[in-house]
Amino acid sequence: MYVCICNEVTDKAIKHATDSGISSMKDLQNSLNVGTSCGRCSSCAKKLLKEYLSSTVTMELNAI
Repeated sequence: MYVCICNEVTDKAIKHATDSGISSMKDLQNSLNVGTSCGRCSSCAKKLLKEYLSSTVTMELNAI
């Protein structure tokens, strides 16, 4: 699904970015330009970032 129409950023791209080490909205903006044009997607992008980071931590804890 497209999260940022202006810059053609998908939820999968955000997931891939978090898997690659992106951990803040500022880093996500620098990497994918999400939320840097009209800004309407920022809240959705932040929500996905938080969700993906949370699921990554949960998976790491379950692996211990």
